[in-house]
Amino acid sequence: MTTSSSGESAWVGPARGGAGLAVWAVPGAAHSEIVGETGDFLRVRVGAPPIEGRANKELLRFLAGRLGVRQVDLRIAAGVSGHRKRIVVAGLSPAQIVQRLGPA
Repeated sequence: MTTSSSGESAWVGPARGGAGLAVWAVPGAAHSEIVGETGDFLRVRVGAPPIEGRANKELLRFLAGRLGVRQVDLRIAAGVSGHRKRIVVAGLSPAQIVQRLGPA
């Protein structure tokens, strides 16, 4: 993953009350997994179809588990209906997020 001199990645930065993630979600995968970076986005395959919000729910569930936070601590701030999403994680710094997600 691309990191800056401060140890942060291009896909994560500060946000009010925590950190923001730029995620490129690919729904309909066999299972949820982080697969790397696409430009300035963290690429995540999502093990749910993009029907009736199922992929968004699975994305938040998966990221919450990987980050060790409650699902309610994550919210989609932008991109609810697209591949490119901005997800805000309450209570964690960008550095903590990079550390907890680890290498893809």
